[in-house]
Amino acid sequence: MKKVLKGTACVLLALSLMASVTACSKGSNSSTTSGTSGGKITLTIWDQSVGETDPTAKLLPEVVKEWNEKHPNVQVTRNGTSGEQYKTKIKTALAANEAPDVFYGFGGGSFMQPYIVGGNCLVLDDYLSQDTLSKLRPGMIEGCKVNGKIYTLPCYTHIANLYVNTYLFDKAGAKVPTNYEELLDAVKKLKAAGITPAVLGEKDRWPGMYWFDIIAMRQAGNAACIEAFKDPKKFDSPDFIEAARKLQELAKAGLFNSSMFSMSYDEMLNAYNNEQGAMMFQANWVNAGIEDSSSKAKGHVKVVVFPVFSDGKGKASEFFGGGQDGFYVSANTKSPKDAVEFLTYLSEQLGTRGYLAGAGLPCWDTTGLDTSSLSELDTTDAKLLDTATSFITWWDNIFPAESAETHKNLIAELLANKITPQDFCKQMAQLKPTELAF
Repeated sequence: MKKVLKGTACVLLALSLMASVTACSKGSNSSTTSGTSGGKITLTIWDQSVGETDPTAKLLPEVVKEWNEKHPNVQVTRNGTSGEQYKTKIKTALAANEAPDVFYGFGGGSFMQPYIVGGNCLVLDDYLSQDTLSKLRPGMIEGCKVNGKIYTLPCYTHIANLYVNTYLFDKAGAKVPTNYEELLDAVKKLKAAGITPAVLGEKDRWPGMYWFDIIAMRQAGNAACIEAFKDPKKFDSPDFIEAARKLQELAKAGLFNSSMFSMSYDEMLNAYNNEQGAMMFQANWVNAGIEDSSSKAKGHVKVVVFPVFSDGKGKASEFFGGGQDGFYVSANTKSPKDAVEFLTYLSEQLGTRGYLAGAGLPCWDTTGLDTSSLSELDTTDAKLLDTATSFITWWDNIFPAESAETHKNLIAELLANKITPQDFCKQMAQLKPTELAF
């Protein structure tokens, strides 16, 4: 993990974390029975961890309950909402000045930056002890800073890789792909055997984005992708056109389920865990669901790096992901000290216990932690992370908000064969440049 956070990887990870700093409301949901001292304080937290296969969805209420039992005078009320609905909810709350004291933050460009620039997020520096900071893994706190100030504490870090059901691959006589040609061949063999090659929940748009983005990174290389974020006109170039062509070719060959546009992300996970597809490209937050005792796929899945293209500039050590999950505090909470104490407790508990539960790779020191219960998927992801030379976080967290939505919608049109690779890239070239300082 240490070497991942050095050199280029450190720069990109820090940038992805800069994108991850979440906006906080100028309003506050905290309250006391008799002011901010001497009375009972109630803090409100919002999160998006409600999925059945999300280990954080199981852990978070436990952590809140434990906090409340230990702190009778500082009680926390939790409100969970699913991913895309949560995005809408937090946007609406911020606009109405009604955001909670503490809430989960998405990384991402202009979606978050105005609230940081506007001073709506609590700067944590004055509330954090050296003891707390010393518990974080090397380099992690640097990615939590904007202009040298700390705005969040991390819980997990995530990387996306290809999940392969070896049982279904063997059944179809297909080889686990290491390059594009092998990937296309695997699709054809799986289809011929009556097996859906890969499941995709494109109803939520972002899962399809993952496929294009990694293909573009493999075709053009991470450095070229970063240059295109800064100057979108560079998307209208041969490497990105070829990336779009490859994705469309895979879709036409039957890579995805025919129901992809009506299937949600959660339904996609359920389908994969029920062995209704042989592949899935996702981040390591899916590990716990795959390894759950109720999963039909348990023991049949291995995680591998996404194939490297013989005609591409991308490398196996260039990863999609690298950002960190975290929670944030409103600058106008009535109880900043208590809110930060809860944030610290929540972050460390999720970061360590969540690692053991398969929620994500750890940002906190795990020295002395018994990791014997970790699944093979988790340990493999940790090993893959140690091979990384660079990261690019989720593209919808890099583009300005409107451009991020356009990007996802264009990919949906590409998958539906409603747009050519050339037109796709011409429209990508019209996006606004990233507001992040790569």
